[in-house]
Amino acid sequence: MCRVCGGPVRQFFDFGRQPLSDAFVDPARVDEEYFYRLAVGICESCGMTQLLDEVDRDRMFHEAYPYHSSGSVHMRRHFEQTAGRLSREHLRGPDPFVVEIGCNDGVMLRALAKEGIRHLGVEPSGGVAELARQQGVRVRTEFFEEATAAEIVAADGPADLVYSANTICHIPYLDSVFRGLDTLLAPDGAFVFEDPYLGDILERTSFDQIYDEHFYFFTVGSVRAAAARFGFEVVDVERLPVHGGELRYTLKRAGRGTPGPAVAALLAEEDRRGIGTRGVFDSFAAGVERIRTDLTGLLRELRADGKRIVGYGATAKSATVTNFCGIGPELIDWVCDVTPAKHGKLMPGSHIPVRPTEALTDPYPDYALLFAWNHAEEIMAKERLFRESGGRWIVYVPEVRVL
Repeated sequence: MCRVCGGPVRQFFDFGRQPLSDAFVDPARVDEEYFYRLAVGICESCGMTQLLDEVDRDRMFHEAYPYHSSGSVHMRRHFEQTAGRLSREHLRGPDPFVVEIGCNDGVMLRALAKEGIRHLGVEPSGGVAELARQQGVRVRTEFFEEATAAEIVAADGPADLVYSANTICHIPYLDSVFRGLDTLLAPDGAFVFEDPYLGDILERTSFDQIYDEHFYFFTVGSVRAAAARFGFEVVDVERLPVHGGELRYTLKRAGRGTPGPAVAALLAEEDRRGIGTRGVFDSFAAGVERIRTDLTGLLRELRADGKRIVGYGATAKSATVTNFCGIGPELIDWVCDVTPAKHGKLMPGSHIPVRPTEALTDPYPDYALLFAWNHAEEIMAKERLFRESGGRWIVYVPEVRVL
């Protein structure tokens, strides 16, 4: 049953038994690992694409949550630019107030804080929330829902802007979120959020965007339908070249804004492409199976030839790839990552060791499987000596290739 409208949900792919994507494993506690079924479908009534099984939020977002929004130079620049643009377009008056849902380590809000703009981050993961505080960002360490919004309004007054990045798609209970927005936003306030775009996932067969934390996969059509149920409408959309393809949505209360031409244009494109139709999802499913066959075949062939292969980027996405494809230490020696909290741990489910990125040079392997493909340009520039030493990158989106 659809979590938004209660309609029937048609499954279009089952990735099988999967671990929590960001639960890196202590080698001494392998037996305690949690697994669930990762299957995805589309509501036949409202068109919302969603997971069929929900993982308890406290298992995913907690004190030790390892992802840092500021971990990439490219993403730091993105959020700094976003802060400036949001300020110019949405913050007017003598004392504007901004709330960010899922502020993580505060990379966006600290840019506003430096400008003296009144703000508040809502972040349930205690570790990254504390990092934000250390940067001068005000943070409430809790999940955002209707009750949270009421408490914020009582303490700080209504918000001129509520912003969120890579978080709204994590929240199954959109009804409580929208009721909270209605409570929190000033009459002419705006809700701006950015999340992975289903249209790009289908086009690129980037199936690794599907994992436990990503409960919803949005389109303009499905967001418009969900928003309308709670008295909001989509007034603008914008494509973003981050995280493998995202959309930024701007919502206001119905009647408080006029939908811009970009909304109609993307709705027409989604209709033209048949996003949401059975044929499009059947094609996606066939593409996923093809990538699994090609990737595992290539890795086995290289191993048989005596080649050393490592992974680059212990991302949440990589959990779906390694576990669905059956890739373990027998095919990849280890995976390197910049996040210290992951070092010395094992990859979820596959139990491939995680090492610092400096390990790549000790000595250089023959091949590196690029799990963090959405940061390919930044990573390849940083690791140019790997290529100059004869190393070769393996990518699998939108198809398996050796660069």
